[in-house]
Amino acid sequence: MYYVRDITVNFGERTLLDKISFMITPKDRIGLIGRNGAGKSTLLKIIAREKNPDSGLLEFPTRTTIGYLRQEFELNESLKVIDEAMSSHENALALHQKLEEINLIISERTDYESDSYGKLLEELAHLTGQLEHFNLATLEIETIKVLKGLGFTDADFQRQVSELSGGWKMRIELAKLLLQQPDILMLDEPTNHLDIESIIWLEQYLITYPGTVILISHDIQFLDNICNRIIELDMGDIMDYKLNYKKYLEEKDKQKLIRHAAFENQQKEIAQKEKTINRFMAKASKTKMAQSMQKQLDKVERIELPSEHAKSMQIRFAEVPRSGREVVKAIDVSKAFDKKMVFSGLNITIERGDRIAFVGQNGQGKTTMAKIMTGLLPSTDGTIETGSNMHLSFYAQNQSELLNLKSTVLEVMEDKAPEEMRTRVRSILGAFLFSGDDADKKVSVLSGGERARLAMASLIMKPCNFLVLDEPTNHLDIYSKEVLKEALKEYQGTLLVISHDREFLSGLTDKVIEFKDGGTNEYLGDIDYYLSKKKMLNMREVELQKSDVTPVADNQNSIKGDADEIRKLRKQIGTVEKQISRFEEEIAEIETRMSDPDFYNNPEFIKTNNKYKELQASLENKMSEWESLVLTLDSVS
Repeated sequence: MYYVRDITVNFGERTLLDKISFMITPKDRIGLIGRNGAGKSTLLKIIAREKNPDSGLLEFPTRTTIGYLRQEFELNESLKVIDEAMSSHENALALHQKLEEINLIISERTDYESDSYGKLLEELAHLTGQLEHFNLATLEIETIKVLKGLGFTDADFQRQVSELSGGWKMRIELAKLLLQQPDILMLDEPTNHLDIESIIWLEQYLITYPGTVILISHDIQFLDNICNRIIELDMGDIMDYKLNYKKYLEEKDKQKLIRHAAFENQQKEIAQKEKTINRFMAKASKTKMAQSMQKQLDKVERIELPSEHAKSMQIRFAEVPRSGREVVKAIDVSKAFDKKMVFSGLNITIERGDRIAFVGQNGQGKTTMAKIMTGLLPSTDGTIETGSNMHLSFYAQNQSELLNLKSTVLEVMEDKAPEEMRTRVRSILGAFLFSGDDADKKVSVLSGGERARLAMASLIMKPCNFLVLDEPTNHLDIYSKEVLKEALKEYQGTLLVISHDREFLSGLTDKVIEFKDGGTNEYLGDIDYYLSKKKMLNMREVELQKSDVTPVADNQNSIKGDADEIRKLRKQIGTVEKQISRFEEEIAEIETRMSDPDFYNNPEFIKTNNKYKELQASLENKMSEWESLVLTLDSVS
């Protein structure tokens, strides 16, 4: 048994965790849930002994091993994939290395009768006995099995770690943890960079895992399929349910009704007693009685409502300008990467007020087509026609990763804010739960969920009548997803959503375009209508449906892109980044001069000011070019 006792964590005057206590039993499959900022990742770091609580303790058996998949990690970039994954067997590898060293020494010795030679033989026998428990051939087979389960191919094993995207590096880190088989395995958002096949493999692996598993995930089906226990963090406290996720929701709804009824009854009683106290206080003969009643009332433990009734993220999109009737039209559009055709001859028309979902098997071209229609990626063949007065906002599936890590939250918002929205930046941040000193935090210290909220906050400031969202719920917790969905229902412009999340899509769109076998099929209804027509129960069946065409991956999880094109794009990105740095340095130098009051008395003032404006315009163009190149790289790498 493992005991978490009275864990308390304070941030300034705010209590994040307030005397949290619970017991963990072997074979527990715990889903740790709660709003962004509720303390989920903090609690995992405390259990992993990477962070100390302000008070409280952990009571774990002495030799308990703990594995923790965090959002940030380090790999040996110079190693090949298979070698980095095999490094998880460090004890076995160290014994094997020692064995080889002793064998080499013995082969060079001739003093067979000496004591030192005898000791070498004894050590050799001891190491050989130890290695019987670590069969390297078996360990390599197990490593290959786990890597393949997480989506790697035989060819990928010989690739250098440095060549891979962040998502694929995360898979290596996950593989290493699984191979180590710690007593307590803790995974923080493990499905963010996994395709559906890898998610299903991981589910089966975790269901039969020999130790304890603790998960943080916004993937409801993933939680429901694995977990036999849900621990919810809310307002510094926990609610512990020995149930799977769906049964937890049912139980929570029951408890919510009971608690709300108790709250309403208590409020009525309090109001009635306060009314009596006020009446008695007005009479001198009843004052003592009134004071006694007030003391009794002050001792009553007040019922608090759950945080659904407290502060939550609030999203309201800016007023949208009216676009032309046809927003964008794709005519006979085809796209190939090198010789690999993604789709061909597609014809899609999006009209004002349409609410469309792009769905289909991973790699069939949903993201690619969205980027082509919005001008972020060129087509191989065909034509794109854009309607009049179209104002676009595009949220990429890795939008939060495009944020400048060196900027503060406020700087990110100010950089994105149109002139007329500058005065509202702080209020918008507040609506996205960034208040007070949060605005001065660097992006680099934000959690994945906080970065996703910041990326969404910076998007909604720009009035747009065509909103394109590519996997917008990545990194958002379950509660924030619900808030975003409600805001999108109220959005008055044209909406295009790419998502594999059925709960999020249900009732959100009125047209589904399925990408399959290089073409598309259109369904006039929401995602539930589409699934009923396809006779499928969930989006996983959509992702796993058989295809006659080999998918060409179009998102950041793919490592199958053309190597030459990837190298070329990376070189271009590097060049643009250097140009951006040069512009930023020149702008900073002029701003330093501008801070001197005498600068404005200089005859060169006008010339320098014009140069300053030119540099700002050039910087903005280069930033747009950089973002376009990064999005293109995501499509092919």
